[in-house]
Amino acid sequence: MGEISLENMEFFAYHGFYDEEQKIGNKYSVDLRVWVDFHRAAVEDQLRYTVNYEKLYRLVAEVMGTPTRLLEHLAQRIADEVLCHFKEVEKVEVSVAKHNPPIGGVCAKARVRLVVNRATFQQ
Repeated sequence: MGEISLENMEFFAYHGFYDEEQKIGNKYSVDLRVWVDFHRAAVEDQLRYTVNYEKLYRLVAEVMGTPTRLLEHLAQRIADEVLCHFKEVEKVEVSVAKHNPPIGGVCAKARVRLVVNRATFQQ
């Protein structure tokens, strides 16, 4: 089993619990890790035997384009989409951070992290 990571992807999006957050938007960063058997890709040097991380990025970007209220929901949607579109992925970890969250004080980021195994995934 191997791991493919996309780290610190940045998006400007319109997520947030408060209506104002969904109107003005904010900067978000996403880290994505997927576990897959890419032994054959490593041996044969063929993209078709692994997960194309360009497609992973596009999937995350698409999900980030639909506003949600909670980071937890956003992370779950990303994990669900990865597991639905990439049957070879055995486990996915998603970390979503909102930059400068509106919490009434100084805070660089608010972050949630979610790990989902295919064995427990329900479509």
